[in-house]
Amino acid sequence: FIVAVVVTRYKSKELSRKQSQQLELLESELRKEIRDGFAELQMDKLDVVDSFGTVPFLDYKHFALRTFFPESGGFTHIFTEDMHSRDPGEKNESLTALDALICNRNFLVTVIHTLEKQKSFSVKDRCLFASFLTIALQTKLVYLTSILEVLTRDLMEQSSNMQPKLMLRRTESVVEKLLTNWMSVCLSGFLRETVGEPFYLLVTTLNQKINKGPVDVITSKALYTLNEDWLLWQVPEFSTVALNAVFEKIPENESADVCRSIAVNVLDCDTIGQAKEKIFQAFLSKNGSLYGLQINEIGLELQLGTRQKELLDIDSSSVILEDGITKLNTIGHYEISNGSTINVFKKLSNFTSDVEYSEHHCHLILPDSEAFQDVQGKRHRGKHKFKVKEMYLTKLLSTKVAIHSVLEKLFRSIWSLPNSKAPFAIKYFFDFLDAQAENKKITDPDVVHIWKTNSLPLRFWVNILKNPQFVFDIKKTPHIDSCLSVIAQAFMDAFSLAEQQLGKEAPTNKLLYAKDIPNYKEEVKAYYKAIRDLPPLSSLEMEEFLTQESKKHENEFNEEVALTEIYKYIVKYFDEILNKLERERGLEDAQKQLLHVKVLFDEKKKCKWV
Repeated sequence: FIVAVVVTRYKSKELSRKQSQQLELLESELRKEIRDGFAELQMDKLDVVDSFGTVPFLDYKHFALRTFFPESGGFTHIFTEDMHSRDPGEKNESLTALDALICNRNFLVTVIHTLEKQKSFSVKDRCLFASFLTIALQTKLVYLTSILEVLTRDLMEQSSNMQPKLMLRRTESVVEKLLTNWMSVCLSGFLRETVGEPFYLLVTTLNQKINKGPVDVITSKALYTLNEDWLLWQVPEFSTVALNAVFEKIPENESADVCRSIAVNVLDCDTIGQAKEKIFQAFLSKNGSLYGLQINEIGLELQLGTRQKELLDIDSSSVILEDGITKLNTIGHYEISNGSTINVFKKLSNFTSDVEYSEHHCHLILPDSEAFQDVQGKRHRGKHKFKVKEMYLTKLLSTKVAIHSVLEKLFRSIWSLPNSKAPFAIKYFFDFLDAQAENKKITDPDVVHIWKTNSLPLRFWVNILKNPQFVFDIKKTPHIDSCLSVIAQAFMDAFSLAEQQLGKEAPTNKLLYAKDIPNYKEEVKAYYKAIRDLPPLSSLEMEEFLTQESKKHENEFNEEVALTEIYKYIVKYFDEILNKLERERGLEDAQKQLLHVKVLFDEKKKCKWV
């Protein structure tokens, strides 16, 4: 019994000693992580790219279509058909008659109100109809603007019975989507000339900061982020590896004076696919032009003396976990060291294929399997060390600091007045809202502020800030999308009149910009006041601007397609529209024209069957 007691006490002391050692080790690791995070905030410098070549703006046609149809990519191609491929002498009588009919303001407004009263005319239908209408009237912006005015006044009448502050807050009516499209058309020049470059610089800088740390290719979570939900806190230890990338000559670049040997920094935890992307970006930064091949057309080889070893995300050396999940190969997996030479070559057809990631693959975030084995049968631990997510929240602040000056430059390019002039569309529509508030004897200044905020930053700028692929020829990654959502929220908070009541338990996405918002709010108020204090635009000035914009985009779109889509809605609710026209005074001629248009379309349909 005494021996048992002594042994038990000894084991208890030994266990207590081991637990104490483990706690001390964990405490030491936590201290190191926190100290490293603090040091990074004070010392880290991001080399912001001042010269990034030509900003890859989309042409007006594709910019417009992406903003008009953000979720309906299927419409894009039908509006970009070659307008000159048809016989110029060939005229579609039915579409010409419909075009003349929708240019009757009273008829068009009546049709829109009638459609909106139909239960089956969904929010999606309203948005589509507004976009078809914008394209059909793209070269008649003066008339389209007058329709926008009438519909906005009608919307105000509806809102005045409820809460005027809610007007234009959501896209639930034709006029709300029409306003978004109208702003896109009228501000496309301002966007390209004033806001485009700082916006592209922000996206580039954000990408650069994210790529300085590990990014899990399966989940898109990253160590450097603005969004806590996308924070890679199960981060492994990592280090930078300096490579020398040598690009193979290709016919497209043979005559070009380009540097083919380029120094590239990658991480040892990068997959081969991630290394490819960084090597491609380095080529662009060095030469100011893209390599002549797509990223899926190239392969990488490690130069080992006189021989080469092809690098792939998955090959026969890949580590397989116990539950059959394959761990993607990384730079560290191939034991590639500083100064190694990587050859970039054109892949032969069907020689290798890029990995399509699935639930059977993992990268940095390992599943909960206890162990996994490589092809030699060696067993490895599968779980990460104990980590605390909160100690990595400093990475959010580090990312914010890295992009802060670029972000402020972007915000101020949006709410500044170059040469003390506001874009015509903004000055015109803000004055229109001021006039409507005065007519309705609305004395609460908050109402007009909210109307302006809902009509410009909410309807237009947020849509742009969250979707750089609407403006530039680039791909938006899920992680960039999550970061831009945080930026867009901070942007909208700057326009809000509500005081933020944030406590320690508030979301990190809100806390991140909490100190900046009060300053931004003051700038926004000054911006609104400066626009109001500008001399009003004459109707002639605005008409001239709209006429010029109309001429710029002649023959950009296949307007006949838009008219055909509009007619589909008219014929679907034909009886309801006809009944409404019969009850309205002064629309007798429009009623006759509508019947005539239907006859023309019916005859055209019969001809197709013959």
